[in-house]
Amino acid sequence: MTLLLRSAEAGDLKALWCLERACFEHDGFSRRQLAHLLRRANARTLVLLDPAGTPCGYGTLLFRRNSRIVRLYSFCIHPAQRGGGHGRRMLTALEELAKEAGGEQLQLEVRADNRAAIALYRRMGYRALGWLDSYYEDGCGGWKMSRRLQTPEGVESVEPTSASI
Repeated sequence: MTLLLRSAEAGDLKALWCLERACFEHDGFSRRQLAHLLRRANARTLVLLDPAGTPCGYGTLLFRRNSRIVRLYSFCIHPAQRGGGHGRRMLTALEELAKEAGGEQLQLEVRADNRAAIALYRRMGYRALGWLDSYYEDGCGGWKMSRRLQTPEGVESVEPTSASI
């Protein structure tokens, strides 16, 4: 099944909030936080649509002025759509968006108990930068992970030192 990817719009707010509730037991964004993300000048959100046009996943990138490091701030695929390669497709699209904006490295945080997400990130070349003790609201720890997106011509790529997951 082919799903469509597009930039998020203000009209997606309710559907994105429903996705948050379906995907995150802890630490999900409120409607107000999501509305703020959609309006931020330094944020870009992509939405994954099912064949009926309903959002079934999304990812948000945050960009910092004068920085080549882009942060994957939020990323989720509805549980009913997982396992079909949609997470990989969305993450690839987000990486391309980050590269187009001049990003050279994508960083993210992931819950230590989210084994499926950690496995996806590792398959796609992400490396652990460090442990985040009691990082999440419920006390769960997490991993800070990173992937080099591109290397400027004439500069040798050096991967960050990997922590052990």
